[in-house]
Amino acid sequence: MDSKLADQVRHAADLARRLTLAYPKGTRRDDFPFAVVAAFDADIRGRVERDRRIEDERDRVLIAAVNFAETPPDDEPEAIAPARHALIAAIDYLEQAVLRFGIVNREGARLGYGEAGQRVAASR
Repeated sequence: MDSKLADQVRHAADLARRLTLAYPKGTRRDDFPFAVVAAFDADIRGRVERDRRIEDERDRVLIAAVNFAETPPDDEPEAIAPARHALIAAIDYLEQAVLRFGIVNREGARLGYGEAGQRVAASR
């Protein structure tokens, strides 16, 4: 059975994917990488136990977002499409890592996302 926190993880990943697909609309290049992980950082990161695998995937999203934001727009689609695809793949991996390895911490439990020590999502 999935938790409300698992739904939040899916929602944060969906927001990041939509932002990636809409870029550059509404986001400055320098702000873009942190905008991509903003929902994850605000709604997920402080509610799960720290896990190196999750943090590594978050870092990978940031790196892919920087690479994508720094791709010159006049290179479309030869350079833009692969950079966008790499970022979406990184977002997908972050989502999967949290759902697979994430464990609700005390803050998450206090907010009603399950019991501390409980997995974010049931194994599939």
